[in-house]
Amino acid sequence: MGRIVYLNGEYLPEDQAKVSIFDRGFLMADAVYEVTSVLGGKLIDFDGHVVRLARSLNELGMKNPLSRADLLEIHRELLRVNEVVDGGVYLQISRGAPADRDFVFPDPVETPQTVVLFTQSKPGITDSPSARDGIKVISIPDERWARRDIKTVQLLYPSMGKMMAKKAGCDDAWLVENGLVTEGTSNNAYIIKGNRIITRNLSNDILHGITRAAVLRFAREAQMEVEERPFTIEEAQSADEAFISSATMFVTPVVEIDGVAIGSGKPGRNASRLRDIYLEESRKNAI
Repeated sequence: MGRIVYLNGEYLPEDQAKVSIFDRGFLMADAVYEVTSVLGGKLIDFDGHVVRLARSLNELGMKNPLSRADLLEIHRELLRVNEVVDGGVYLQISRGAPADRDFVFPDPVETPQTVVLFTQSKPGITDSPSARDGIKVISIPDERWARRDIKTVQLLYPSMGKMMAKKAGCDDAWLVENGLVTEGTSNNAYIIKGNRIITRNLSNDILHGITRAAVLRFAREAQMEVEERPFTIEEAQSADEAFISSATMFVTPVVEIDGVAIGSGKPGRNASRLRDIYLEESRKNAI
């Protein structure tokens, strides 16, 4: 049996879930999304994702069609019916499907929003080769729109970036604007010098990562310094360690940037320690 998904108030087999060709998420990328990780059948950082979802919707002038309680109930039901132990839940909300294509926003009274959720089962997600061996990244120009703080479904350029990395024999790309790293294609970027973590400060330039917030909090609690500022690729290449964070990759070491080994060329002690702390604390607080 295939997955059961959620669409506009119904739980349906995935092959029966249909969205209109006029949906603005499809035609205009007029939609936002969240991905909440699941470990041991429980949701990681759920409230952080709910808060960021509300912010993204508000920034685009969309209402939030579901309460926290509604969202939690749907997430848990999808995990139950699909028997997901480790993996994630994808959530997407669009402005809906008006009668025809138009650049002007439809009247929200006449056009209900489209709400979709589905699960992805990923057994062994915490024990990935990327975490054990680290990943290699390339740098590419950041050619996305200016509001990267809104988690929209405009993901074409990040997808192109991942394909550029794949073509170069690497795992991911770090995006560079005005000579400074913004973030990874689907993650926040960090370097470590001594006992100091350096990562770009929050602004419209980067996504306000839920995992980022948790990792920096845990780092401070572990008596590590945190410096929030931009850095260059050259500075990253001369760092002791580097890593990324995201809801699906947690904390993952970066061992090479543009062909230059970082530190020893193997996952560093601090990045590995932060990953262990993040996973331990996240499991404790999962719901």
